[in-house]
Amino acid sequence: MDSQTLTAHQELDTIMGTTTQISRLLSAEGFPEWKYRMEKYIKMKDFKIWRSILKGPVRITTTLKNGDVIDKDIDNYTEEDFEKVEQQEKALDTLTMALSPDITQGFREYSSAKALWEALIEVYEGNEDMKKSRQDMLRQKFNTFNYILGETLEAQLQRFITLTNEMSSAGISVPRSEINKKLLNSLPKA
Repeated sequence: MDSQTLTAHQELDTIMGTTTQISRLLSAEGFPEWKYRMEKYIKMKDFKIWRSILKGPVRITTTLKNGDVIDKDIDNYTEEDFEKVEQQEKALDTLTMALSPDITQGFREYSSAKALWEALIEVYEGNEDMKKSRQDMLRQKFNTFNYILGETLEAQLQRFITLTNEMSSAGISVPRSEINKKLLNSLPKA
């Protein structure tokens, strides 16, 4: 394997991730794939981290004799309390390390993995109006999909697969027969 190929594989590993390397979010366009891969990576590495992202920070408390519940002093933490805090920190660190430095700049104020995860989703997936707009754009892109002069069949197929995957990620359901028909109709005449 030559050095160019090796470098290309290393760059792809950075973007896509591996079983030992976190996928990196480098741009807004890559968010849907990154989100999917991050969830899978975190669940594979340690499901407790994923649980911390979903549930949010756990408050370590103690109950006083009069029934009041207050935050527990760190000097009184049990080993179990420390494990909960450590799990939350691992979750936040895992998400933070998966963001490129440029993206991290906009999300430094978040102190819990749950808040960071939700903020990333809100920024990169948007609210309901933005999701609807994205769905409309993807439907239009699907309806106008066609062969590009000079494009290889492999490139066209990859572009089509990427589009249908984006549609699926955006919650657009298209019958398999319609997908097949669209692809066949878009093939070059030759």
